[in-house]
Amino acid sequence: MDRRGVCALMVLWAMAHLGSPADGSRSLRRTTGGRKGSPGLTGHDANGVPLRRSKRGWMWNQFFLLEEYTGTDMQYVGKLHSDSDRGDGSVKYVLTGEGAGTLFKIDENSGDIHATKRLDREEKAFYILHAKAVNRQTNEALEGESEFIIKIHDINDNEPRFTRDPYLARVPEMSDIGTSVIQVTAIDADDATYGNSAKVVYSILQGQPYFSVDPETGLIKTALSGMDREVKENYLVVIQAKDMAGQMGGLSGTATVSITLADVNDNPPRFTKTLYEFRVPESRELGSSVGAIRAMDADIGQNAEMDYRIIGSDGPGMFDIISNRSTQEGVIVLRKPLDFEKKRQYSLRVQVENVHINPRFYKMGPFRDEASVRITVEDVDEPPAFERPSYVMEVREDAGRNVIIGTVSASDPDDKRSLVRYTIDRRTDMDRLFDIHAGNGSVYILRDLDREENAWHNISVIASEFNNPRLISRVPVYIRVLDVNDNAPTFATNYEAFVCENAKANQRIQTVSATDPDEPIGGHRFIFSLAPEAAGKANFSVRDNKDNTAWILTRRSSYSSLQRSVYHVPVVISDGELPALSSTNTLTIRVCTCDREGNMKLCNPEALTAKAGLSTGALVAILLCVMILLMIVVLFAALRRQRKKEPLIISKEDVRDNVVSYNDEGGGEEDTQAFDIGTLRNPEAIEDSKQRRDIVPETFYPQVRRPVLPPSRDNNGDVRDFITQRLQDNDSDPTAPPYDSLATYAYEGNGSVAESLSSLESVTTDGDQDYNYLSEWSPRFKKLADMYGGDDSDS
Repeated sequence: MDRRGVCALMVLWAMAHLGSPADGSRSLRRTTGGRKGSPGLTGHDANGVPLRRSKRGWMWNQFFLLEEYTGTDMQYVGKLHSDSDRGDGSVKYVLTGEGAGTLFKIDENSGDIHATKRLDREEKAFYILHAKAVNRQTNEALEGESEFIIKIHDINDNEPRFTRDPYLARVPEMSDIGTSVIQVTAIDADDATYGNSAKVVYSILQGQPYFSVDPETGLIKTALSGMDREVKENYLVVIQAKDMAGQMGGLSGTATVSITLADVNDNPPRFTKTLYEFRVPESRELGSSVGAIRAMDADIGQNAEMDYRIIGSDGPGMFDIISNRSTQEGVIVLRKPLDFEKKRQYSLRVQVENVHINPRFYKMGPFRDEASVRITVEDVDEPPAFERPSYVMEVREDAGRNVIIGTVSASDPDDKRSLVRYTIDRRTDMDRLFDIHAGNGSVYILRDLDREENAWHNISVIASEFNNPRLISRVPVYIRVLDVNDNAPTFATNYEAFVCENAKANQRIQTVSATDPDEPIGGHRFIFSLAPEAAGKANFSVRDNKDNTAWILTRRSSYSSLQRSVYHVPVVISDGELPALSSTNTLTIRVCTCDREGNMKLCNPEALTAKAGLSTGALVAILLCVMILLMIVVLFAALRRQRKKEPLIISKEDVRDNVVSYNDEGGGEEDTQAFDIGTLRNPEAIEDSKQRRDIVPETFYPQVRRPVLPPSRDNNGDVRDFITQRLQDNDSDPTAPPYDSLATYAYEGNGSVAESLSSLESVTTDGDQDYNYLSEWSPRFKKLADMYGGDDSDS
């Protein structure tokens, strides 16, 4: 088909906008301009080729479709028709774009378009679609694709909706009329550009006459002045939003606004009473609470904060008042001690005032109030009270026992004036140096005092009532011990001096000073001199320097260490007190060999030891340490040699006969059960030689065989021969261990008058024995003979 002969025909069915003929539709046919079959010339291009303008096949206009269609049939939109359509079914109409195939369907033969569902403009206001005509057989486009828009025509189907519900707002109480509270906003989803469907008007349904609302902006304002929070705090306001500019038939929505009146300080504090009364015992501790008063304020928060203060009192400084911020109370506290016997009642004048005052409400009166407070003091049985908080006493250290050094005094502050008993807290006087008179409080000495041992004594005196000993009070007593000259001065240190053999006469060899534990008021003044008994034959002299020091000087020029190596110089030191005390101190001077400058070169051993600072005791201790170290070394070496011998028996149950001890003063037949002496009596039991069981035998040592001694006729000979042989075996044993072994054998000998009392002499049988011979020895043995000589029945 020639495109120049193409014409476009568009049929639009606009049911809401356009009028319709009898069938309810109206067709609109347009062409694109130009004449059919002849293209319009528009000029030539740069190469001289003529330019032609093509003719469009169709052109669409936008049209409307009603939303929320309620009909039973599908809503008809319009009809597409192409000039190429001959009615033979060769043309196929295709619809693409938004909603094509789902919301909008086209009859591909006739080109009719229908809406398949109810459309909502608030969901989508318009749809953009594309239409074209194609050859049914080849699917080739017969016309160029064209775009058209379907707009949804709005109807008033949405009521206004508020952005919040409920609204919360606050406004200060006592606000002026017209004070802004809050602005509410309602939104209508309908089309605001078409009609009045989205034009909203606000009105107040509930909350008059207190509040009003602007019909256009939704701003809520106060409509009544003097709204008091203390009368009514919360208000509930209902606002209506209606579309169609508020006309009849419009849709509406409501919202709730909760308005709270914020507190302002428009109420002064007020006491609930004009007089407050409290009772307090006189023993109440300082800083403790006496009572609390409270003023009432109708306001809340910081507007109700109050300050309390005392503006008048008949006891200045006795009480104070503190404002409690959490409870808004005024707490009265005690600042000075109470005394029922001195003052039994106090009167206070208290004022309360707001902390934060709003100048806007000054006209409503002073924001303060006043009240009276009466405090009654109650009597309490109090412990005795001392006249002073502490006592200081002085006593000479040479004061005798039972001497009174001072007196403490306490009395009962109550009206009954009970008697007081005094005692000393022995925990403060563990040595019991002092005591106190229980009735009058006189402190006296029990033991001798020594200022040099303890110059101060701190004791505690207890006062208690006779009628109520549980009520006690304490007071510290400080006793100072005054110094008495009772100590003689001595050398300040242990001086060690030496003199050179070539010293000259009147040469200083030592400077000495003194010390004295006493403390005189004017300070120490020591006097040094040579003892009178040494003045006649003195080799040295003492010069007092008048500054509590003295020089030791030589009185001759030549000293010999061979003639005399040590000199002892007695020095008398006395103090300047009354009475004066003195002591004789001995200065030891060694004679040494010196060079020309006076430096010591050689001295006697004692002098050298003293010069080096080592005493005789120190040297002895050093020698002992050296000897102990040598013994440890020797013992260690012996133990190492012992480890080279490996014992045959290493079990803990190994029993060795290294030590054999048998000590028995008799006992007769009974002792034979503990030790069988038959082996010692039997010479044949003696082996020629025995190898030791505690070490490995060494074969390279020849065994020494000794002839067996002939048995003796008496039993004592058997024992003697046995001991002798054992002694020879131990002495000649080359495998003996390095440690010592002790073998003890008891033998009375043949010369004993009483022979042997040991059970060694006992026979090995259980036959009868005669013990009557014991009675012949002495009366002391008669009892023994009676014990062992009796019959078995007697025992």
